[in-house]
Amino acid sequence: MRIVVTGSSGLVGAVLMERLRQRGDDAVPVDMRDPDAPVDIRDGASLTRACAGADGVVHLAAISRVAWGETHPDLCDSINVDGTRQVLDAARAAGPDCWVVHASSREIYGDAPQSPVTEDAPKHPVNRYGRSKLQSEHLVDEAAETGMRTAILRLSSVYGGRQDHPDRVIPALTWRALQGEQLVITGAETFFDFVHVEDTVDGILAAIDRLAAGDPGLPPLNLATGVATSLQSLAEIVLSVTQSQAPLQMVPARAFDVSGYQGSTKRARQVLGWQARHVLVDGVRDVARNLSQSGALEAVSPPE
Repeated sequence: MRIVVTGSSGLVGAVLMERLRQRGDDAVPVDMRDPDAPVDIRDGASLTRACAGADGVVHLAAISRVAWGETHPDLCDSINVDGTRQVLDAARAAGPDCWVVHASSREIYGDAPQSPVTEDAPKHPVNRYGRSKLQSEHLVDEAAETGMRTAILRLSSVYGGRQDHPDRVIPALTWRALQGEQLVITGAETFFDFVHVEDTVDGILAAIDRLAAGDPGLPPLNLATGVATSLQSLAEIVLSVTQSQAPLQMVPARAFDVSGYQGSTKRARQVLGWQARHVLVDGVRDVARNLSQSGALEAVSPPE
């Protein structure tokens, strides 16, 4: 299959590109940071050319940091909402059978009243990033209503891999622990559902295969482990794995952070036959090994 991957240089995109090529697919990169495929998804003409002849599009490109959404709100809306609109238009231009897998986020739920959070839970995002992702889902829903075959995958806290951001919680805490530096915990009781990037890509591949086999479209799906881990517990895991004596500092959560998220895994198991395989402590051990061997992750700034 010829599959276009937007955000192909990112944490999830880089692993997905490798896995697609390993299984024999023609994986087409689209990423404004890629010197070999510098396509801005907001550039409709360039994106349409990149998608020509595609069987499907996996749309990962986004302003994916909550903090960036707060500091660059117009850029967040432009890429996450207007960019998604351009991706859907380019998929339509590729042909009536071109499908789209859209990467959304747990942030669309905001502070859900119950855990684990099911896909039918209320959608009340508390930050600009979450609101932009909810708007992008509405665009995908509209495309599905006109006959496009789509899948919306709500990603949880993905980690692992050299394309991660060095200031995201798992690589940041792990690197500081390895250096013996103080670990700063922003909201000790805040909890998340951490999913290894390889498990996330397994879920995306399962959705691709369903659409490629002719499925008329999938319901929204959480890609989560169903396990809630507080940031304080995560820090304790990091200290144990790294055998570090680094001190901890607890600071209040930020106003634009959710209080926690634990995703329901039932629908993803039923629809895709998917469930996460990596246990968090093992995933953190892999991150620590990588950082020890290859050094700190490269800093990433918001696009211009």
